Amino acid sequence: MSAPHAVIGRFAPSPTGAMHMGNARTALLAWLHSRAANGRHLLRFEDLDVGRVRDWAYDVTRRDLEWLGLDWDEESLQSSQIARYEAAAAQLDTYGCTCTRKEIQQAIQDSAGAPHGEEPVYPGTCSSRPLSAGRTPALRWQVPDWTICVPDGLSRSVHCQHLRMQVGDFVLRRGDGVFAYHLAVVVDDAASGVTDIVRGEDLLPATPRQVALQRALGLPTPRYLHVPLMTGFRGERLAKRGGAPPLMALRERGEPPGRVLSALAASLGWRVPGEVSAVELLPLWQSFVTDAQT
Repeated sequence: MSAPHAVIGRFAPSPTGAMHMGNARTALLAWLHSRAANGRHLLRFEDLDVGRVRDWAYDVTRRDLEWLGLDWDEESLQSSQIARYEAAAAQLDTYGCTCTRKEIQQAIQDSAGAPHGEEPVYPGTCSSRPLSAGRTPALRWQVPDWTICVPDGLSRSVHCQHLRMQVGDFVLRRGDGVFAYHLAVVVDDAASGVTDIVRGEDLLPATPRQVALQRALGLPTPRYLHVPLMTGFRGERLAKRGGAPPLMALRERGEPPGRVLSALAASLGWRVPGEVSAVELLPLWQSFVTDAQT
């Protein structure tokens, strides 16, 4: 059993392919945060979208992490937690939605008087009309009239969203039965006792709605630390579809893991030798967090 208030962190990859360098840096930073606090570190495979999952990706991810020297204390699969997601959804004020994407886009365009934020806001069309016959409904959460503000533990900035004005009623379970990311991660993090979440800043806009779900379900809110995304030589975000090098290829061709770790650390502006171990980066992470907050 972990001590009360001990740090529990996690890395939660989707096994849809081989990890690229951007994934690896997030994995490294999440591990550094957990281990710098002498905390527990979890590995969770987010494998709910079975149509995109590749069976070989689980083992490749494990091998890549081990190659980099990033260990973990416990492993879990989202696909084994469906009953928990069903129980959580049953506690919320929800309704079925049989709108197609085209119908939703049209409804957004037609709602000239409706609020619009940085992303398209679902105008609640299905909340007041019967379900369409022959379509399997998605499940939407009728969001409360809340403004959620979330402090970032790395930058100390505060990100706020008014749920109804800037988000709208969002999907908790898709029409094909797959539970949505927002609900799943909230339930998973609470079940595992996760206290600190290190992840890419691209997920910052999603954080307030996840905190809202935590509050509605009576679950604790972890500390969130959003790190800058790793970019390529053209300043573009690294992603699998963008041709970023898979870590597996570097490992299999004999690239020294210490050289890869050095490159990941250097991408944050850290001054490191040409080869370095993950353990040697622990004090640099501690300094990075301290400098970012001052």
